[in-house]
Amino acid sequence: MMGDPPKIFYRLCLRVIISMSLTECLSRSSAGNVAFLDAPDAPVSTWNLPVKYSCFQASAVHVQVLVSFDTGSTSVVFHKYWTCDPGRARTRVVSVNFPDWLVYRPDWIIRGSDWVLSCLLRAWIGPDESTGPGRFPGTSVTVPLDIHSPLSRPFKQHQLCAKWDTDLLWRVRRDDSPQCLEENEVVSLLSTIYACTGERYGIIKTLRPFRSEVLEGLRTKSIYYPWFAVSLWVLVEKPCSDHLCGLLLHIDAENNYATPTIFLTDAGKIHVQVHGDAGHSSAFLSSFKVPLHRWCRISLEILGRVAKISIACMEGQRKYSSTAEHVFGKNVMLDDTHGYFVIGGGKFIQGIEGYYGPATYYRIQGLPADQAEIHLPPIISKVNITGWFQSCENFKSELFLSVTDHSLTVKRPPGSCLDTYTELLLNHSNANSAEQCVLFETNPHRRQVARLTKLVSQKYGRVSASAVGRILYALVVRKIGAAHSLDVITRMMPFLLRSGCLGDDRALHLSSVLYSSGFGVRRQPYKAWLLSLLSARKDWRLALLRLGHMHHVGDLEVTPDRDLSYAYYVNIARQTSTDQKNPSPQQTFVELIRLNDEETLKAQTNENDDLFHWLKLQARSGVAEAEQAMGRMLFWGQQGVSPDIQTAVKHYERGATKLNDPVSMYDYAIVLLTGQGVPKDVQRAVMFLKKAIEQGSVPAITALGWYYEQYEKDYEKAVHLWEEAEAKGHPDAAMNLGVFYSQGLYPGQAADQFEAYKYYLKSAQRGHLNGGIELADVWIHGIPSRVARRPADAVLWVKWASEQNGYLGTVLRNGLNAYFRGNWIMSLIYYLSAAESGFEAAQFNVAYLCELNSGSLDPVLVTRCMLRYYNMSIQAQDPAAYALIRMGDLFYGEQALGRKEVSDAAELYKQAALKNEPQGWYNLGLLVQSGESLPFSVLSELNLLHLHLTDRQTLLSALFQRCRETNSSDAYLPCTLALFSTHLQSLQLHQDTAIKLIATISAAVGALSFVFGLIKWRTAPLNQTSRSQTSASSQNQEEEES
Repeated sequence: MMGDPPKIFYRLCLRVIISMSLTECLSRSSAGNVAFLDAPDAPVSTWNLPVKYSCFQASAVHVQVLVSFDTGSTSVVFHKYWTCDPGRARTRVVSVNFPDWLVYRPDWIIRGSDWVLSCLLRAWIGPDESTGPGRFPGTSVTVPLDIHSPLSRPFKQHQLCAKWDTDLLWRVRRDDSPQCLEENEVVSLLSTIYACTGERYGIIKTLRPFRSEVLEGLRTKSIYYPWFAVSLWVLVEKPCSDHLCGLLLHIDAENNYATPTIFLTDAGKIHVQVHGDAGHSSAFLSSFKVPLHRWCRISLEILGRVAKISIACMEGQRKYSSTAEHVFGKNVMLDDTHGYFVIGGGKFIQGIEGYYGPATYYRIQGLPADQAEIHLPPIISKVNITGWFQSCENFKSELFLSVTDHSLTVKRPPGSCLDTYTELLLNHSNANSAEQCVLFETNPHRRQVARLTKLVSQKYGRVSASAVGRILYALVVRKIGAAHSLDVITRMMPFLLRSGCLGDDRALHLSSVLYSSGFGVRRQPYKAWLLSLLSARKDWRLALLRLGHMHHVGDLEVTPDRDLSYAYYVNIARQTSTDQKNPSPQQTFVELIRLNDEETLKAQTNENDDLFHWLKLQARSGVAEAEQAMGRMLFWGQQGVSPDIQTAVKHYERGATKLNDPVSMYDYAIVLLTGQGVPKDVQRAVMFLKKAIEQGSVPAITALGWYYEQYEKDYEKAVHLWEEAEAKGHPDAAMNLGVFYSQGLYPGQAADQFEAYKYYLKSAQRGHLNGGIELADVWIHGIPSRVARRPADAVLWVKWASEQNGYLGTVLRNGLNAYFRGNWIMSLIYYLSAAESGFEAAQFNVAYLCELNSGSLDPVLVTRCMLRYYNMSIQAQDPAAYALIRMGDLFYGEQALGRKEVSDAAELYKQAALKNEPQGWYNLGLLVQSGESLPFSVLSELNLLHLHLTDRQTLLSALFQRCRETNSSDAYLPCTLALFSTHLQSLQLHQDTAIKLIATISAAVGALSFVFGLIKWRTAPLNQTSRSQTSASSQNQEEEES
């Protein structure tokens, strides 16, 4: 019976399709099996590889080596195949050859040895020789091989020897062959502690591309899908006073915030901001807050779009940690070589009021596994800021609690002075035992401070801790000033520390320099560092200077860090600019005065000195130069005169109105414009400026331009005047033009930072304070594609600007006044305070005072003092010749290194000699006279190298002759005597030789005279006979003719 045709056809088709599918499945699954019996671990030159295989139909067995490169490309470096007949499993040994550039290091034959990301050894069974690896298990096998970097591979032992020229070239160039670059993906942004005042200053760091091609390739590939982490320790002392405070900033070349940027909010939370690949920024807040007065480690890890922020805090032995995660909606973009990083505050945001600790940036990796453990970094533990906070708070609470809760009967005689009374207390008071047990029975220093606090509160009512600290500091200074030895410092140090604890920054700084120098106390560098950090955090200028200097030059415990040094220096440099615009009696003009400079010391004066009165008389007599000098000394506090702005203005006015002096006109116009010491009168100021310009005053041109800018808003007129003054070399005009270019105020010109930079450079080179600061700002940040970063030079400029600070000038003046009074201890204290802050003249004066007062100090301390501070002094760009001489003496006398260092001493004497210092030439002569040989370099720089092979007396004569030619009246006589002595020694040294030479010459002359005499005697008769015979023959001839 026949069925329905459509149904039959449908069934037939279905059976055919099923049959074909089954056939295909069977053929694929039954292709065979393949396996390696002994595969190598890494590429080798030749490997005998056993391959076990079987197949169920005629097929081809393939063995292949495939390598892939970091460019994403792949390459087959070995491929072999053979036919496989159906049947039982068989084994075949295949000789696999790897290329030399994959196995060996480069040499004279193997020119290039490539980096390879992966190497695969694989085999498969296919129907023919053109079929690739199958997709079914058993038909293929793959083994990854370990790849070594090219320069860690072995050299190949070649069977053929290279030609001699090839071998020679290879040996010569072998040391120049590429070496493995030692690079770390982990960058230390800060390895120490930074005290931040909460202002817009921070530590600026930039990163460069990796030198390693592999690492740089990974970095560039992850720009749009970053994989990085950052870890930062912070101690927040006060809440953020603004909406946001900077923790870690990343600023790009367009001054935008880039990835990653971390802020602290006014609520104490962490604000994380990133930049996306679409040009938009994203941010999120942490769920936790940063506690106060604890060291906390803040860690941020971003893996693609996932960010994890965590905090781990330490308080004694207690630990606290918290973590928050966030997923960004868009890809994050990070190019860490673009722009710069800032730890702390930046141009547009302030930093925290507290301390930043070690900061680490993981460029192309996440946080390490040990981040789960919380340990304080060693530097934080050694400095121990939190320990100071705790002990100081305990002291203050006990102090004021005891003063409040206990009664202390004090009988004060009528008319007695508070300072006198408390000074007696500090000087081992003889209070009875009952009173001694009232307060701080275990600590007499605390007890005496408590009694002082009680007395002050009884006199003035409720007093603050800072007021007690100021009184205590004043008493300590008076006590030190009245002493005759440094032993008083040992007794006063506890009171000085308590004054610092109570809030006196001067006490913290003085304690720091004493612990750093070791005067009167045992030297404790970490304690000195702690006290400087505490004082600098409160914005004390000298402490900022000290930390800037310490991180600039480094110390035994601190490695130099120019970026950190800049952060401290730029703070005080900008304060110096502000201070100069607001002069006060607390500021004095900074003068570089060394205590061995007799001429400069004689020029110093004061209001009661004869020189001052003589200048005053000259000024009243109409001498313009005297009026200028009087005004300058009184306005700025120069040459020992106390600042008196009102009196200075009177001298300016008298010189301008009565003497028509252009300098006084300019000075008087400036105070009229600014209202310093006189009511502001702009129109009168302009009148005097124009009169001064008529007499050729270039500064007046600049000042008139400033008037048009500030009051008339006529920028074209201002720029015209400034360009005229700048062409005549005025630094203020160059500075003003730089500001106009920077801010886009120059008429008809867009903002141009490079053009501004050129004017800042001119201004700085002409000695302008703000010009130096702005130049340093350009060099610390750089201008993309125009000006490279120059942090080393930037530090020097802000250091120079910082050392113009008027508060530093007051310290230096106090030291000089104490020296004039004969109080060498107080002079030493003041100069020490400035010396530890890096001021060269103060360093010289500390060493000089130790040298002058060696009879009153321990000899070991004197030597250590001279070594430390003369050595600091000669590190300056223009060291004093005297310091060079004394350091040379210390090296030659074995005090420096415990052994005689002739070459170092000669080098220092040479530097002094090149400064036309006769003592340098004289000491070099003494070295030669004592039998020492001068180094070639010394003789070469002195232009005496041609005398190296001559005798010693000739070299001595040349040295002492140079000594005499220095035109020093004091050195002429000793140099002449030394030269005369050298000539006498030369004559004495050659006396015997001269006598023998004279005797020999005399004998020779005598012998020659005898020989000549004998010859003459013998030839005389012959001559006479000849003459007789000639006469006779002549006579006979005459007779015959006649």
